[in-house]
Amino acid sequence: MLLTKSNYLLGLQCPKLLWVAKNDKQRMPEPDNSAKHNFMMGDIIGVLATKAFPGGIDLADLGFMENISKTKKAIKDRETIYEAGIMVNNLFSRADVLLPVGENEWDIIEVKSATKVKDINIHDVSFQKYTYEKAGLKIRKCFLMHINNEYIKDGEIEPGELFVQTDITEKVDEYTEGIEERIENMFKIIRAKKEKDTPIGIQCSEPYKCALKGECWKNVPEGSVFEFYYMLKNKCFELYNEGIIRLKDVPEDVKLNSNQQVQRRLAFDGGKHVDKLQIKNFLRNLKYPIYYLDFETIAPAIPKFNGMKPYQRIPFQFSLHTQSKTGKIKHISFLADGTSDPRPKFMQALRDNLKKRGSILVYNQGFEKGIMNESAVALPEFKGWYKDNIEPRVKDLLDVFRDFSYYDPKQKGSASIKAVLPVMSDLKYSDLEISEGMFASNEYERVTYGDVENSERLRVREDLEKYCELDTLAEVEIIKRLKEIITNS
Repeated sequence: MLLTKSNYLLGLQCPKLLWVAKNDKQRMPEPDNSAKHNFMMGDIIGVLATKAFPGGIDLADLGFMENISKTKKAIKDRETIYEAGIMVNNLFSRADVLLPVGENEWDIIEVKSATKVKDINIHDVSFQKYTYEKAGLKIRKCFLMHINNEYIKDGEIEPGELFVQTDITEKVDEYTEGIEERIENMFKIIRAKKEKDTPIGIQCSEPYKCALKGECWKNVPEGSVFEFYYMLKNKCFELYNEGIIRLKDVPEDVKLNSNQQVQRRLAFDGGKHVDKLQIKNFLRNLKYPIYYLDFETIAPAIPKFNGMKPYQRIPFQFSLHTQSKTGKIKHISFLADGTSDPRPKFMQALRDNLKKRGSILVYNQGFEKGIMNESAVALPEFKGWYKDNIEPRVKDLLDVFRDFSYYDPKQKGSASIKAVLPVMSDLKYSDLEISEGMFASNEYERVTYGDVENSERLRVREDLEKYCELDTLAEVEIIKRLKEIITNS
């Protein structure tokens, strides 16, 4: 019947989630690769943060009861404690850092990998403070220790500069109001023989995507109001809860933007929406040779190279399909090797292969332009080349689908390349070992900077090449299909 800090946060998000986590754990799916990577990075950041409080006792790797026992002794000895575990009244909490201050007071320091304080962090610390005070500790202040996004690496990482401590004591006290009642309600939920029937809502994705979302949304049909393009979630749930489930159920008096009106009409009439004039204008503005370009990046919380900030994007890979006016296509790829900063070789490879004329076609130009601009700032020798020749030539294929010049209901309200490709081509991401960008980034970091066998490194690098190549081949296929649509008209 123990209620932990993590249980408490689950209960705040959704009572059903709390009940299942405590009473029917086999229904909780395994964390995906992205979540596992985040857990690992959280552990690394937590250990690094403790270096700002040297001389403490580390209880992180101890078993449950040993952690509690050693915590009691360390509190008695007034030591700085990393992962201090306290259990009282069937409540259990561990703080990243419990710091002795004055004669008999303590500060709680909670470490997070984000760059700002979030509401969920305040709730996290409020549970810690409540539990610790129930156990008799006098808590002076509460701090959230988070990443300083203005920190610039220069030599060895300085934990005292990489992290910022924000005093959240007043907010914690505010969020602690009513906590006893919330905890009592959560124990009632845990003790219940059956889970509480909880309708879907905002809590399915906030503050985190719920692990049970797939189960709870299984009865939401295709063509539902949740497929409306860029409709606010609150508005979607408002319609859904009123019994307006499908796009075709939406009354005419519901205010929709022009793209959403297209979706509603197609739900009645079927078919696709094609603005041939807009597509023709887009294609007419492409100049040969056409360079189909896509990047992959990492954005480590802890900067890897001098001059880097936390979470700064570092490109490590690109795929480039070049198409001549005759239709001939050539493919070139770049995948950084070794552990040094990949940007100089990345940018040089781009300069070698993007000639002076022709359109550079990308999918979501804000990303590729941003990467090249940031890299040119870091490497001034490329600044003039990028600003004068490359930037003016970039064209965004996303525009065709974001503006609904073309829309197929099978896209389910998404203009992403992964939603568009299946309706324009037989190519599939699902056939690949690496099939999405975040996993590609995590795998590159793992095999480049981690301790892995060479055979594993080579296998992953081959998978990375295939994934990035498909991104630009997808662009080639989509342009081909758009030309066919115009020609056939």
